[in-house]
Amino acid sequence: MASCNSVLFLLLLFMLLTINSFNITAQESKISLSFPLTSVPLSKTFASKAKFLSSLVMSSRSNQTRRLHRKNAAPSSSPPFNYNYKSSFKYSMALIVSLPIGTPPQAQQMVLDTGSQLSWIQCHRKSPRKPPPTTSFDPSLSSSFSVLPCDHPVCKPRIPDFTLPTTCDQNRLCHYSYFYVDGTLAEGNLVRERFTFSRSRTTSPLILGCVAEPGEAEGILGMNLGRLSFVSQAKVPRFSYCVPVRQPRAKINPTGTFYLGHNPNSPTFKYINMLTFPQSQRMPNFDALAYTVSMVGIKIGGKKLNISEAAFWPDAGGSGQTMVDSGTQYTFLVDAAYAKVREHVVRVAGTKLKKDYAYGDALDMCFDGNVKEVARLIGDMVFQFEKGVEILINKERVMDHMGGGVHCVAIGRSESLGIASNIIGNFHQRNLWVEFDIVNRRLGFGVADCSRSML
Repeated sequence: MASCNSVLFLLLLFMLLTINSFNITAQESKISLSFPLTSVPLSKTFASKAKFLSSLVMSSRSNQTRRLHRKNAAPSSSPPFNYNYKSSFKYSMALIVSLPIGTPPQAQQMVLDTGSQLSWIQCHRKSPRKPPPTTSFDPSLSSSFSVLPCDHPVCKPRIPDFTLPTTCDQNRLCHYSYFYVDGTLAEGNLVRERFTFSRSRTTSPLILGCVAEPGEAEGILGMNLGRLSFVSQAKVPRFSYCVPVRQPRAKINPTGTFYLGHNPNSPTFKYINMLTFPQSQRMPNFDALAYTVSMVGIKIGGKKLNISEAAFWPDAGGSGQTMVDSGTQYTFLVDAAYAKVREHVVRVAGTKLKKDYAYGDALDMCFDGNVKEVARLIGDMVFQFEKGVEILINKERVMDHMGGGVHCVAIGRSESLGIASNIIGNFHQRNLWVEFDIVNRRLGFGVADCSRSML
């Protein structure tokens, strides 16, 4: 990932999974699996990098690796994903899901990230003298695990649009490196392993990253449109999630729902098309693997802001792209759009602004004092898309509590992160079903109470 000059802290994450039960139910001749979970603190090393992004802005955002195209399809050996998987997840500031990996399966906690490609897990061989993290994957216990050698086609540098810098290590195995926007390095070996949803429902061996360094994050489930993402390799036709609202002062993080494949709630969704661009059209600031949508405006307090639709559409260099990302916490806008949002906030609540203050060098519409009064002054916010589809953010959910009584409007200037895109983060996806329909190249939204038990 490209480095960034601004100081970024990654999201403070609190959650791990404990499988309490295992259910298999038949639905439309397909299989649905359900795994309840509970939460415990994550690794302190990862938590110390707290901030807004999980992994959207990484090496795939650099000029060299932005030149990606969907012509690199998933391996043809992978069968269609013709079964369903349902999982609960705990939400603090990132979406943590658990997937069964290996033969027999080992439950692995992973950050659900629609902004990145490569999935990776911690890999540690169990040793009584030096116990690994409790969530790590033990390759020696899986009969389907294998490591990619240097001569594997994926590891060869002649592939011009491959997103991972790879080298041969001293054992002639394929080694990769991933740089995140805050300078964090994730590196390890590329491996092949199955996802085992049941005895009769497994994927073909998929290419993953296997990180052996202690203290790394629990893992990433890369879900963008890249050829090495979980979605592409497993040929998942659609997936969806429902992000719950965190209650103030709640000690337990709320539980959300995650589907791979069919979602029984989809008949109620409203859909917008994903934007596609010619493969020959290479734009240095454009991420061709992101879920890009056509946003047309923003309303606040019932009034549409005077923002040109061009601010939400990629220009000749790719700047202005609007994407939906589960791995970014807050929403970030390009200057032309952000300035109008801030202009409204200053006009209606400027006297209450916390002067000369910016949370994390990125959010600068912050307030002390009576948050309900400020929220009333600002009003409800609406993100507008094509076909009249809207995402409504109630005034009570426009701001987030940053600690110490400070609340900030959960929108920042994207240039403060060193990028030139509009990003709708998971904070503004709460109490929504968000479906990524890969087959029909569209995104669906459905209003829901995501903290309740879902079908």
